[in-house]
Amino acid sequence: MSDEFSGTTAVQERQRFDEASLRRWFTSHVDTGAGKGFRVSQFKGGQSNPTFLVEAGQRRYVVRRKPSGELLPSAHAVDREFRVMKALADTDVPVPRVHALCEDDTVIGTSFYVMDYVDGRILWDPKLPDASNDERTRICDDMNRVLAALHEVDVQAVGLGDYGRTGNYIERQIARWSRQYRSSETERIEAVENLIEWLPRHMPPETATRIVHGDFRLDNLVFAHDAPRVVAVLDWELSTLGDPMADFAYHCMAWQLPPPFRGLGDLSRVQLAALGLPSEERYLARYCERRRLPAVTTAAWRFYTAFNLFRAAAIAQGIMGRALAGNASNAHALEAGKQARQLAELGWQRAAQG
Repeated sequence: MSDEFSGTTAVQERQRFDEASLRRWFTSHVDTGAGKGFRVSQFKGGQSNPTFLVEAGQRRYVVRRKPSGELLPSAHAVDREFRVMKALADTDVPVPRVHALCEDDTVIGTSFYVMDYVDGRILWDPKLPDASNDERTRICDDMNRVLAALHEVDVQAVGLGDYGRTGNYIERQIARWSRQYRSSETERIEAVENLIEWLPRHMPPETATRIVHGDFRLDNLVFAHDAPRVVAVLDWELSTLGDPMADFAYHCMAWQLPPPFRGLGDLSRVQLAALGLPSEERYLARYCERRRLPAVTTAAWRFYTAFNLFRAAAIAQGIMGRALAGNASNAHALEAGKQARQLAELGWQRAAQG
């Protein structure tokens, strides 16, 4: 284990690779001095792409690779993560500096990319128990600011005009996550079946085509040590071009989900104002103010919420599928996968409100 980084541990046995091969590649593609003091450890947590800390002399890097084993179609797209962060480097969206992408599986067994290690804080609990009321208010507002900034990026100007298909985003997403769910289905979940039927019949008009992160939540952000400011947005695996309001609604699931959905939920049962936290309604209004958008209708917001709960259920089912196949990257993947039913039932409850 890297003693300096409490968030890392020794590389898990099932995630081991040829570190000497990685060191040689690093020396020729990233850092010519990487041969000195080269050391690899694995970041704890994460259920998608295994992520590693590389210490090379005085420099620190992050390696993010595809998991081994058979993967679902289009999943774990490290090449897309690399591309979008490179494109966003000169925008108002804070991202780590990326260095190189390796698509040669002979180096460490799967494709991977290298980016800078960004020193900062990862905040796991949406209630922000270690912050003051003022800090909670400012942390939430900065998350809001960064996501609004992402949704204002001119995709053509940053070279991402072909990063995804344009038009019919929600329709395509419903179809995609229905397929992904079917690919890893382990039991019949009635709420999923209901949502697969309900969602296509209640789609609101698409608001715009922008870069969507796909998993913008508290624990995918790095905050400055000395300020309530986002210094890096991580985990771009699910990013594409799509409807920014759907992306924002996913982020807002923190206000709707009860425990144990760490990183997404647990604001539904707290006294928000007493903690300096905004209500979901105020948070949405602030986002719309920043982007100069009209107010979102109740019916549209209900749809976006139900859609994102369905999508989260499909992702959780995929995690369970990988856990059962033995190639998930996190020891808690099986437990997380079991949340698929609960997420789907919450989504159907939301849909049925109307």
